[in-house]
Amino acid sequence: MSWIELVRGALDGLVERRSRSALTVLGLLIGIAAVILTVGLGEGAQAQVGSAISALGTNMLIVTPGSTSTGGVSGGLGSASTLTLADAAALGSTTDCPQISRVAPVTQHTAALAAGVNNWTAPVVGTTSAYLSIRNRQVVLGRPLTAADVQRQAHVALIGTQVAQNLFPTSRAVGRSVEIDGVPFTVVGELNPAGSSANANEDNLVVIPISVAEGLFGSRGPNAQSLSQILLSATSSGNMSSAYQEAETLLLELHQLPSSSSADFTITPQTSLLATASSVSKTMTVLLASVAAIALLVGGIGVMNIMLVSVSERVQEIGLRKALGATPGMILRQFLVEATLLGLAGGLLGVGLGLVGSLVLPALLHAPIVISIPAVVGAVVVAVGIGLCFGVYPAARAAHLSPIDALRSA
Repeated sequence: MSWIELVRGALDGLVERRSRSALTVLGLLIGIAAVILTVGLGEGAQAQVGSAISALGTNMLIVTPGSTSTGGVSGGLGSASTLTLADAAALGSTTDCPQISRVAPVTQHTAALAAGVNNWTAPVVGTTSAYLSIRNRQVVLGRPLTAADVQRQAHVALIGTQVAQNLFPTSRAVGRSVEIDGVPFTVVGELNPAGSSANANEDNLVVIPISVAEGLFGSRGPNAQSLSQILLSATSSGNMSSAYQEAETLLLELHQLPSSSSADFTITPQTSLLATASSVSKTMTVLLASVAAIALLVGGIGVMNIMLVSVSERVQEIGLRKALGATPGMILRQFLVEATLLGLAGGLLGVGLGLVGSLVLPALLHAPIVISIPAVVGAVVVAVGIGLCFGVYPAARAAHLSPIDALRSA
């Protein structure tokens, strides 16, 4: 019997038992679609997080006050006040740190904002003109912060889109006055929309000269004028490691610390944040895909069930074929082809449902779904493999039926 005849006979057998075949295909279809969509959600989340972190800045190193130990008690990361403007100025030296191209000291406080009758609360960042280029932010309206603004302690501010929408809902923000903790500032620019990063809303932000921030927040405790962080930009992505080593060596020397193990600061490369976020996304993707794979297992059991029922119902047919000269191998192949066709049908329909879901669900879940071609191809292969594997036992059982016993049982 040729393969064409085997396929035709298998299709006839499945059509004859169309109700059970449809239910079996439905089980595989749901499992395949679930795997494709969960992997797509994971890939989409990973791409979204990667894009958000990359948008924070290119070739960036973040220096934060590190854990300090006093009397055997360690403070939390960022709880110390060990970074100063002198540190930032030293890191900007091309002699000591030739692989660092830009440095931006940052001090940040949450402040009350007011513009006319409108009020809002947002983080206020005191920094220098290098901040925008390091953070990869642009000014879409107005002008950026300049070195002259910092030098002459100008009361000017850049605001994020969310701040602009809440304080100036019906008018242009640039050129208007905004009060920060009761002190008037002139809005000179509006930042481009950046969305949310790992721990902050990048559009709910006000940027002012650091020289003004020192006086504005100077009454908030002994550590008010210390820096929240220092942002560094390496000359290129290939020099990130060198820039890291230069910054660490210089800060250890400035703080008179013997080694990195006793450092009172932490340097975090942007690539480290991306790797951590990607690792979390991959773990969640694997977890979700594993849950979806259970549905595939159930679908496989369904294939075995319908094939066993098919063998029981076709005992007479199997006995007659064997009596007419059909070999066990031919019977085995016939039932394996039927199981494989069930798996293929479930896989293809599952892929179709997954593709439709990838177009509909992002709008409902407000999350991107990235369909991976390898995942689609792999899903079809897995579906066919499930049909084949779970069809082996029923096919072998049919192949080993005795013709006499089969005809007698009929």
